[in-house]
Amino acid sequence: MRIANATLFDISEIFRLYGIASEYQKTKKTVVVWPKFDRLLVETELAENRQFKLLVNDEIACVWAITFTDEQIWEERNLDAAVYIHRIATNPKFRGQNFIRVIVDWAKEYAQSNGKQYVRLDTLGNNVRLIKHYTNAGFSFLGMFDLKNTDTLPSHYKNTPACLFQIDLEA
Repeated sequence: MRIANATLFDISEIFRLYGIASEYQKTKKTVVVWPKFDRLLVETELAENRQFKLLVNDEIACVWAITFTDEQIWEERNLDAAVYIHRIATNPKFRGQNFIRVIVDWAKEYAQSNGKQYVRLDTLGNNVRLIKHYTNAGFSFLGMFDLKNTDTLPSHYKNTPACLFQIDLEA
């Protein structure tokens, strides 16, 4: 198992995994289902080395993106030095292997090596199972928040409270 930057050659697989994740969310009757994401968004993340993949025997088992700023979701907390994780999508062939723990370990090291104090992520709606999943992986659940400005966020952020999670590396 290894983690590497995703490349433009991986974009079809990234979008395939996003589609599978959206369909999975529908079967779980979650409050929010991922929309079809903008290809330019993912291409930009790839060009900026902010898309990652977890490989098992050279097969993509999981993907996610990061950013160092997330003002519309984290508002005033965005001033903190943090790495923000987005869009974790797992290949169904590898589902149930608790890759969140692998991602968390990687993210802590990545954050420290980039001078960041926090590892953060968000999810939408009152998804009790996902809240438990992230807290079991070491995140503190900060609560549910109504976002003030969702103008440039993907459509699934509109009219739904955000659940915010963080790991404080200095705690």
